[in-house]
Amino acid sequence: MQDVNRKFWQRILGIPQTGMPTDPGCWTMEDGKVVINLARAPELKEAGGALRLEGPPLPGRYLVVKGADGSYHAFENRCTHLGHRRLDPLPGGEGVQCCSVNKSTYNLSGEKLKGPAPRDVKSFPVSVEGEKLVVHVS
Repeated sequence: MQDVNRKFWQRILGIPQTGMPTDPGCWTMEDGKVVINLARAPELKEAGGALRLEGPPLPGRYLVVKGADGSYHAFENRCTHLGHRRLDPLPGGEGVQCCSVNKSTYNLSGEKLKGPAPRDVKSFPVSVEGEKLVVHVS
C-alpha cells in the first residue's frame, strides 16, 4: 500500500490533494442523502478517483472514493487523529490517508490500518441508482 505523495509543506499545513468537484452542479443534498450525478463527476471515473464535498447545504464534510474494485465508498472527511485534517484516497483506490505528517491510514471500510489515529474514520452507506451515486449521510 503506497502513501499519498504530498510535499512536506502540504503535510505540515494539512493541504489535501483531493479537490472540490470540477462541476459544482454534479451533486445535490436531498432528504439526508448526497446524490451525485456520475455523468457529471469525472473525478469518480477511475479507481482511486475522489470527490471532496463540503459547505452548505451539507451537514458535514465528505470524501467519496472509487475503490480499486470499482465500488464507491464515502467517509466523513475528518481524520480521527487531527480532526480538522482531511483525507485523500491512496493511489489505486485501496484506502484513504490523512493529509497530515502522521499519515494515519484507513481501509475502504474506514478501519484504521496505521498511524496515531485513535479510532476508525466514519463511513457512510452508498448505493448506485442508474447514473446516480447516493450517499446516505443521515
